[in-house]
Amino acid sequence: MTVIGGEVAAGFEPVREAFAENFARHGDIGAAVCVYRDGHPVVDLWGGIADPRTGRPWTRDTLQLVYSATKGVTATVVHLLAQRDELDLDAPVATYWPEFAASGKADIPVRWLLSHQAGLVALDQPVPLNDALAWHPMAAALAAQQPVWTPGTAHGYHGRTWGWLVGEVIRRVSGRTPGRFLADEIAAPLGLDFFIGLPPHERERVSHMVHSKPAVDLTTVAPELVPEELRDQVAAWSDPDSFSNRAYMVTDPAAIDFNSPEVQAAELPASNGIGTACGLARMYAALIGEVDGARLLTPETLALATKEQAAGMDQVLVAPSRFSSGYQLPTEDNPLTGPSAFGHNGRGGSLGFADPEQGIAFGYAMNHIISGSDDVRAVSLVDAVRRSLT
Repeated sequence: MTVIGGEVAAGFEPVREAFAENFARHGDIGAAVCVYRDGHPVVDLWGGIADPRTGRPWTRDTLQLVYSATKGVTATVVHLLAQRDELDLDAPVATYWPEFAASGKADIPVRWLLSHQAGLVALDQPVPLNDALAWHPMAAALAAQQPVWTPGTAHGYHGRTWGWLVGEVIRRVSGRTPGRFLADEIAAPLGLDFFIGLPPHERERVSHMVHSKPAVDLTTVAPELVPEELRDQVAAWSDPDSFSNRAYMVTDPAAIDFNSPEVQAAELPASNGIGTACGLARMYAALIGEVDGARLLTPETLALATKEQAAGMDQVLVAPSRFSSGYQLPTEDNPLTGPSAFGHNGRGGSLGFADPEQGIAFGYAMNHIISGSDDVRAVSLVDAVRRSLT
C-alpha cells in the first residue's frame, strides 16, 4: 500500500480517497495534489515513488515536470506585464519583435499568439534540438515562418511553438527571459516552488518520469474498428503531414527527452515547467484572490485574461477546444469545477486551474505519464473536489 503524506481539511476527505485510489487502481507511481480555497490550503497530499530507478520516495518538496501545464504559468507572466501597461495584447507582435513581421505576419496581435490563432503550429524546416534549447535560433525560425493558415480565421493548439512565440514577446518587452521574470516577479514574492529553466542545485529534487503508451494504439487499428467519434482525430494522427503531427515535429530530432538535465535546464515556456502541485495551486489561488496578503492580477485584469478568444474545432487536436488569452477554458468533455474555471493541463495528466466562483485553486503533478484518453486520475481528483464543495 502506498504511503500518503500531508493534510486535508475537514470536508475535503473525498480528495484523499480519490488520491489513494489513483495509486491503487489508476497507475500513479509518485504524485502530489494541492487545493486552495479562498486563499488557504485545504488539501496538500503527496505519496509514492519519485524515482523508480532508485526507490527514492516522493516527499513534500519533490519537483515534477508538468509539460503543458506550464502554459498557464507563462500566460500569467504575460498578463502581469499587461497589467503593468508594459504590453498591449491587441498590439501587433511586430511592435515588440520587429523581425516577426516577415512572411505576412505584420498585423498578427499578441493575443492571437496566446489563443492559438496565429497559424504558426509548424516549421517548414525543423530546428536542431540543441539550437532550440538555446532559444534564439528557434525564435528566429518562427519570426521567418509563414503561417500555415490565415491568422485569425481558425485556431489550433500550438503545442510546442507557443512557448517560443509567447516567450520571445516576454523577453523583448521585459528584457528578461520568461523563466527569469517568473522567478523574480511571481515565484519569489509568492514563495512558489516552480521553475521554467531548472537551476542546477534543484536537480536532485526532480522526480524521474515513466512513460506508458495507451493499451490500444488506434492508429494501428483498421479504420472501421475505430469509434466513429474518434475517426477524424485518428486519421489526423496517422498522417505525418497533418497539423496534428507537424505541431510536434518542430525540432530535429522531434522527440525530446524531458528527463534530460539539458532539457530541464533550458527554458521551454510551453512545456518544461518544473515545480510542485502546491506551486501550481498557490499561483492560481493568487490569480483569483489574496494569498498571504498578495494577489497577482486585479479582478479587471483577470476578467480580460480569462475571456474566451477561440472556441470550436481545433485544427491540431481535431477536437473541440476553448481558449482565453493563454488559458484553457472548460468544455463539455472537461468541465473542471464550473463554467468560470480556467487553467491548463499537461501531457500525461498534470493539471493546474482556478475557479473564481468557487474560490478554488488546484494543482496535480505526477511522474507516470500515461498517453491516451483512458487516464482518469486528474478527472477523479477534480470530481472529488467538486463533491467536497457540495
